[in-house]
Order: sequence, then C-alpha cells, then structure tokens
Amino acid sequence: MFLLFYTATFETGLPGQYENFTKMEIEIITEQLELDVSGFSGIAQNKNYAGTAFALMDKIWPVIKSKNLKHKGLNIWIYEQREKVFAGVQLEDPALTGTGLERKIILLSKYARYKHIGPYSGLKQAGDNMRNEIYKLGLNPGLPYIEIYGHWTNDESKLETALLIAIA
Repeated sequence: MFLLFYTATFETGLPGQYENFTKMEIEIITEQLELDVSGFSGIAQNKNYAGTAFALMDKIWPVIKSKNLKHKGLNIWIYEQREKVFAGVQLEDPALTGTGLERKIILLSKYARYKHIGPYSGLKQAGDNMRNEIYKLGLNPGLPYIEIYGHWTNDESKLETALLIAIA
C-alpha cells in the first residue's frame, strides 16, 4: 500500500486576510477499496444533487426498518456521470435478496481521501478544494465522488464526513 499524505492550506477569508483558514490533509491511496452499498439511484434534475440524495434516503430507511435489515450505520452518497446519484448504506449481509434495494459495488484502485469535520454545508467547498489540490499534484480527479457520513451529532462542528474522489 502506498499512502501519500498531502497537506494544503486554503484561505477562507477575504483576500489578504489570514486569520480564517482551513487546513486540508488529502491522502492519495493506491490500495484497492471495495464498497458494497445497498440503496436507490436517481438522476439529479437541474443538478440538485443534495435534494436527490435526500429523497433517495427517504425511500431507503422505511425499507430497512420494515425488513429489519442490519446495517453498518453510515449513509453513503455516490455521485456518478450524467448527474446520477446513488444513496445507500452498507448492509451487514449485502448478499440478501428480496430487499427491494439496489446493490452497487464500487471498486477504486487509486483515490483521494479527505476527512471533513464540520457542518454539511461545507461539503461542496471541501470537494471543490480537493479536486483543485489533486490537479495541483498533477493527477486527474474523476468519478465516482463519494461522501460517507459519520454518525450524527447535534453539534455541527463535530460532524465527520469522509470524501473520496477516484483518481483516473
């Protein structure tokens, strides 16, 4: 396994102001990752990715509860080409049939990973910053782009989300 730890600093204040900044530590990973996710897919109309993913999640949880499906407790959103969005969870037994859920297996051989800590409203900017830094490394970010949401807390400053971007 090869891990490249890369740190970049971004200014989030006005030009010339350095008191507001965010440190971003991006890992470039070349060990294969397999994600086996069960959920639903849809197309983000008018590029409304979040709205689409929330609507898909609203369909998933009634199925999981009614069928008493055991899962790992993390919501996973997968963004693909042509505005396709897949939202789901990792089931304890992903081979179960008759659940009514779609199954998606993602294999990444090279990808960037960043752990975002803070409000979900900062995820789009964090993803954009990641892509920019990947380009600066001379690499090509691709799809899928994946958000793995950690366990919920009422303190938004402590929310954790893993961001993964495929490297072409």
